[in-house]
Amino acid sequence: MGSLKDIDSRIKSTKKMNQITKAMNMVASSKLNRAQRNTNQFKPYMEKMQNAITAVAGQTTSNHPMLKKRPVKKRGYLVISSDRGLAGAYNANILKKVVQDIEARGESQSDYKLLVLGKVGIDFFKNRDYEVDFALPDVPDQPSYKDISSVTKKAIDLYSNGDIDELEIYYNKFVNVLENTPTARRVLPLAEEDTSSGHGQMSSYEFEPDKESILNIILPQYVESLIYGSILNAKASEHASRMTAMKNASDNASDLIDDLSLEYNRARQAAITQQITEIVGGATALE
Repeated sequence: MGSLKDIDSRIKSTKKMNQITKAMNMVASSKLNRAQRNTNQFKPYMEKMQNAITAVAGQTTSNHPMLKKRPVKKRGYLVISSDRGLAGAYNANILKKVVQDIEARGESQSDYKLLVLGKVGIDFFKNRDYEVDFALPDVPDQPSYKDISSVTKKAIDLYSNGDIDELEIYYNKFVNVLENTPTARRVLPLAEEDTSSGHGQMSSYEFEPDKESILNIILPQYVESLIYGSILNAKASEHASRMTAMKNASDNASDLIDDLSLEYNRARQAAITQQITEIVGGATALE
């Protein structure tokens, strides 16, 4: 049992920490609400884009490179992490999944290119001697299309130039406030569910100019939308993970304060009992 002064100091410092974690929990909750709103507002645009591609690509035999699979000689990994920690296992789960997939495929440095968003992911790969071909730190908590345009352009250029034959995006998919799932999704070439699962409301439309010219314009935009939508979803997962982590930290701090208060009261009672015993002993000795 520590001294009264030490215990009291620990109680005060834990209370201050509790105040900080509670504030961070509220901030994360506010950011989560906004991130969910951004994600929901973006969905109608994605659905319309998907319907347009379904209508155009479904009525013609297109040889557009974004729709055709080719032998995978080099793969691209687009990894979404956060710029800071204090988010539980948010970063660890997705980074672990990337490394496991690379090792399971037996790929060496020459077999893939890494595009990484977020300081945590960038530092993780560099500290383990992975070559990061593109890094984008300082991604805003509520990213705009402009904020991530550099990574979308880089990814599309790598595929269009033949530097990679397949692009996969790794992110934590938001399920609910308490759950997110490490997810790998093929972005290029476009998966079947991205080009054929629309409702086809535009199938009876006439298109000007020809459909191949339209695909040349809207397919890159659609890939950008898929990447942007994944980033919005990952940000919602990040804020939810941080909110949960700070809630757990606050609860743990409260439990620790209760335990320390009980220890402080016991130590104080023991000190008082000791003082009374000494006084009684001194009085007895004087008699």
